[in-house]
Amino acid sequence: MVKQRKEVFNLDREPEAPVESQVIWKNYRFTVLTSALFRIEYAKSGEFEDRATQTVLNRNFHTPEFNKKENDEYIEIITAKAHLIFHKEEGGFTKNNLRIEAIGNYSLYHSTWYFGDRPDTLKGTARTLDFADGAIELEEGLMNKNGYSVFDDSKSMRLTDDGWVEKRPKGITDMYFFGYGRDYLGTLKDYHHLTGKTPMLPRYALGNWWSRYYPYSQEGYKRLINEFEKRDIPFSVAVIDMDWHLTDVPAEYGSGWTGYTWDTDLFPDPDEFLSWLGDHGLRTTLNLHPANGVQPYEEMYEPMAKEMGVDIEEKKPINFDIANHEFLDAYFRYLHHPHEEIGVDFWWIDWQQGSVTKVEGLDPLWMLNHYHFLDNGRGESRPLVFSRYAGLGSHRYPIGFSGDTAATWDSLDFQPYFTATASNVGYGWWSHDIGGHYGGKKDNELFVRWVQFGVFSPINRLHSQDGEFSGKEPWRYGNNAEKIVKEFLQLRHRLVPYLYTMNVINHFDDFPLIRPMYYHYPWKEEAYEVPNQYYFGTQMIVSPITTPLREDLRLGKVKVWLPEGRWYDFFINRAYEGDRMIDMYRSLSAYPVFVKAGGIVPLDQSYSNHTGNPEQMEVKVYAGDNGSFSLYEDDGLGKGVEEVTTKMSLIWKEDEDEWSIFQINEPEGNQDVLPAERQFTISLVGFACQTMPEVYVNDEFIDVEVFRKGKITNVVIPKQPIDSQYTVYLKEVKLKQNDMHGELFRFLDRAQLPASQKEKIYNSILRGKSSARVISALLALDLGEDIIDAISEIVWANPDEID
Repeated sequence: MVKQRKEVFNLDREPEAPVESQVIWKNYRFTVLTSALFRIEYAKSGEFEDRATQTVLNRNFHTPEFNKKENDEYIEIITAKAHLIFHKEEGGFTKNNLRIEAIGNYSLYHSTWYFGDRPDTLKGTARTLDFADGAIELEEGLMNKNGYSVFDDSKSMRLTDDGWVEKRPKGITDMYFFGYGRDYLGTLKDYHHLTGKTPMLPRYALGNWWSRYYPYSQEGYKRLINEFEKRDIPFSVAVIDMDWHLTDVPAEYGSGWTGYTWDTDLFPDPDEFLSWLGDHGLRTTLNLHPANGVQPYEEMYEPMAKEMGVDIEEKKPINFDIANHEFLDAYFRYLHHPHEEIGVDFWWIDWQQGSVTKVEGLDPLWMLNHYHFLDNGRGESRPLVFSRYAGLGSHRYPIGFSGDTAATWDSLDFQPYFTATASNVGYGWWSHDIGGHYGGKKDNELFVRWVQFGVFSPINRLHSQDGEFSGKEPWRYGNNAEKIVKEFLQLRHRLVPYLYTMNVINHFDDFPLIRPMYYHYPWKEEAYEVPNQYYFGTQMIVSPITTPLREDLRLGKVKVWLPEGRWYDFFINRAYEGDRMIDMYRSLSAYPVFVKAGGIVPLDQSYSNHTGNPEQMEVKVYAGDNGSFSLYEDDGLGKGVEEVTTKMSLIWKEDEDEWSIFQINEPEGNQDVLPAERQFTISLVGFACQTMPEVYVNDEFIDVEVFRKGKITNVVIPKQPIDSQYTVYLKEVKLKQNDMHGELFRFLDRAQLPASQKEKIYNSILRGKSSARVISALLALDLGEDIIDAISEIVWANPDEID
C-alpha cells in the first residue's frame, strides 16, 4: 500500500551533490557543499551514499570556489571559510588523520576540529521535558562561538523512492562539518537547505490552544467553550486528551492508554461534537498513545485484523509495528482517516514509544512523526502533527510537544532558554504545557507569568493534569489574574497577523520566530549573558519574567540587554536608550516586550476563535527611525491559493520643514483572500505631533478621527476598499519624552512602603533638576537595592530626554 501512495509518503529531495564538489581518494569522499559546509565520508565498500537520509534531503548546493592540494601523503581542501587536511591512510578516519579548521578569529586555539571530537556548542534542544522541574541537559546544537560544529549522519536510515526507509551499511562514516564562524543565521539557512524547509503552519495553529487531561463529556466540553466565549476568551484549537476514546477496558487488553474508539458514554455523537467545535471556530486534535497496538474491542479491529492476517477468532491483538509498511498503511486507513473524515484536523502523538523497533537504529518516534505528518498532508490543507522531538530534521514535522513539566517557577524559568536554543537545531515550533502539568501548588502569579510567556512563545497551549483542582480556566485564579490572563489571551489572537507573517518568513527565509540575542549580535558578549531573552519575529524582543514579584514593590524583576538604538516597551510605551544592560521592573499586568524605533507591528483590532484575515486592523508604528514591514496573508490553510503581500513603511523626519510619512501600499497578489474592505487604525507610539496628521487614500485627502490615548496618538481611518493605498503625513513631529515624574509617582503609589518614606523619595525626585541629581539625592536616603534599581530604571530609561 505504501508503494501505491509513494506521492504521499515522499519528501521533495535532491540528494546528489555536483561532481565538481567532490574529492575522492579510494574509500574516502569529501564534498564541498558550501565554503563553510563539508561532507566527510568513509565507506569500506567504496560505495558512497547519494540518496536522501532521514536527516539529509538536499546536497544540490552550487559548487563553491575551493583549492585542492594533493600529493602522496595528504589532501588539503581550502575555502574562504574552512581548511581541511587529511593524511592519507586506509582503514577509516582517526583523530590523527583528519582535521578541519574554521578560518577566522574566533578563538586562539579552539577553532580546529579533530575527527572524533565533540565540540562544545551553544546547545540545541532535547527529546522531551517530561518530569522536568527546572533545567535539564540539552543536546549539542549547530552554533558555536568557536566557529564550527559537526553532526554525524552515519546511523541515519536511507529514504527509498517508494516512500519507505531502509538500513544503511555498517562501518561507514557520514558526517557534516559546519564552519560558519558566528554567522548563526547563515548556518541555519544552509542547514535548512541540507535537511529541508520548515513547513508553514496553518493560520489557526497560531491562536490559543485549550488542552487538559480530563474526562470531558460532549456537553461538558461545549459548556466550557460557551463559557470562554461568554467571557471573551478566544481559542482556536481544541486539544482532546486521551479520554475521548475507551479507557476502561478489561485488564487482559492492557491499561487503556491506547485507543481509537470513541467513548460514546462521554461523546454520544462525535460527528456532531466535532462539527459544533468547527462552527465555533475551533480546530481539533485528538490524543494518541499507539504503542499498545489494536485490541479486539476496537471498532475497526475486525477489518484491520483481516487485512493484516491476524486471527480474529482467537481475538489476538494487532501488535504495533511501525517498521512494517503494511501495518503503517492499515494504521492510517482504519484508525485515523475515519476520524479525520468527521472533523479531526490532526493528531497528538503522546507517550513516547521508546527508541527501539525491530529494525536496529530505527526510532519509532521519528517514524510516527514522519508518516503522520505526511499522511495528514495527503489532502489540500497544510499538514500538522503534534509530537515530541526526534532528533535533527524534526523541524520538518511541526509542532513539538515538550512534555509533562512540573508546575513550578523553576520549570517556567527554564522554558524561555529551552525554546530559544531549539532554534540552534532549526526546531522553532515548540508547544509547552503552559501553566505546568503536574505537582506544584496553586499560584496565581505563576499562572499569569506562564501565560504571558505562552503568548510570546511559538505555540500557546494551556494544559494541566487530571484532577478537579488542576484546571487552567482563568477564572479559577482570582479576579485580578483572570483579567490579566484574559487580556493576554486576547492579545495572542490580535497578534495573529504578525505571527502569520513570521510563519511565512520562517518557511521561505529560514528565519525562526524565536531567536537568541546572539544571532544578531554574535560579537557582543552581552548577547550571551541573557539566555532567557530572545527576538520574537522581526520587530520584537522579549525578556520573560520568570521569578515572583518583589513583595515590597509589587513588581517582577528581570535583567534586560537592549542593543544599540532607541527601544519602546510594547505595553507601557516607555522609551529606552539602548546599548546597555538594565534591571527592569514590571507589575503583574505588564511584560517586558520591546520594539525598536521604526518598528511596525500589525494587529487584528478584534479577537475571536476564528483567526482569518481581519477586516479591522491596528498598525502600531514606533517613532525615531525609518522602518518597513511586509504583511503576508493567504487563505491560512495552504490550499494552493496565491498569497498577497501588503507593504508598510515609515520615513522618519524630525526637521520642522519636513514631513514624516507612514505608508500602506495596495496589497500585491491575490486580493480575493482578503475582505472586500478593511479599516485601519494607525497607533503612533513616541510621536509628539505638533499638527494634525493628514491622511490620503489613493492620493485623495480624507477626514479621519485623531485622538490621544495615554502616550499613543491614534489615527482612525474609515473603512476603505481593500485595494486602497494609504499615506499619512506628519508635519512638525518630534520624539515624545518619557513622563518621568508621572511614572515615578505611579510607581511609589503602588509600592508597599511606609507613606513617610514615599514622601521623602518623591520630594527628592521633585527637587532634582536632572537625572543625575535625582539619583544622587536618592542614594543619600539609604534605600533598599530594589527600590533604587526600580527608580533608576525610570529615571535613566532615556536620560537625554529628561530635563
